[in-house]
Amino acid sequence: MLRAVAFGLAACLLAAGCGGSSSAQEEPDRPTLQALWRAPGEDVAITPGSADFGPGLVRLTFLIIDGRGGVVTRPSARIWIAQGLEERPFAQTTARSEAIGVEGSDPGEPGAIFVTKLRLRQPGTYWLLAEPVGGRKIQAVGTVVVKKRTTAPDIGEAAPASETPTLATATLEELSTSREPDPELHRSSIGDAVADGVPFVVVFATPKYCASRTCGPVVEVVSTVRRDQAGSGIRFIHAEIYQDNDPAKGENRWVKEWKLPSEPWVFVVGADGNVRDRFEGTVSVRELDASVRRTLVG
Repeated sequence: MLRAVAFGLAACLLAAGCGGSSSAQEEPDRPTLQALWRAPGEDVAITPGSADFGPGLVRLTFLIIDGRGGVVTRPSARIWIAQGLEERPFAQTTARSEAIGVEGSDPGEPGAIFVTKLRLRQPGTYWLLAEPVGGRKIQAVGTVVVKKRTTAPDIGEAAPASETPTLATATLEELSTSREPDPELHRSSIGDAVADGVPFVVVFATPKYCASRTCGPVVEVVSTVRRDQAGSGIRFIHAEIYQDNDPAKGENRWVKEWKLPSEPWVFVVGADGNVRDRFEGTVSVRELDASVRRTLVG
């Protein structure tokens, strides 16, 4: 069974005396990540949306949930990265709020998610502090684990030429658990696109059985970008996650071939069959459209 992504949460979250505003007065001149976290404001943990990271440019997505269970939505958040909770941050950047889904998506889903890109060159565990900009003060902390290599195909690697099913061999209802399936996402298999030497975008997702709070209606996002790119020659493909669309039967063959550790995933693949970009978890229309235009168009 595919699992939802998860960070190793900061151990201090469970330890007595961590967080809160009192320590800010005790350590006013110690600019460590912990000192920043102990500044006045509510202290919470990050809810991750991605976790399969290798050395290099890491696309990190996350939600911030306040103590009342509400999603904190702001245009941006300040980000600090350190190699330990008691270490000084070695990098500071910004996370941008990206819309989840499209107009008319399930109102039960969070409306936006924070996205940032971090240059983490070495494997290891990095500590992250996120502070949404504006409104009442809140700080969220967690860890980002960078492995020696990713589990799913990374940028620059060959895309597995999986023979995913199409409308030539199955009905639309058998191919998709979407409430309103897009038939254009089921005209070509991944294997056909690789063999034909054409660029393509593939989304691995199960709209009906999405297990993560941060997965969002990713298939609808891909359909939207497909319509925007009509006539470009780029193929757009949707592949479900479970055998016979039944979670009790486990992951299907192509999910195993791509070694997906979670779901959903979107991959942008060039005409040479190599991955140009990858998105774990949710992705906004703006992000995916920009990626397709940058890596596949022209």
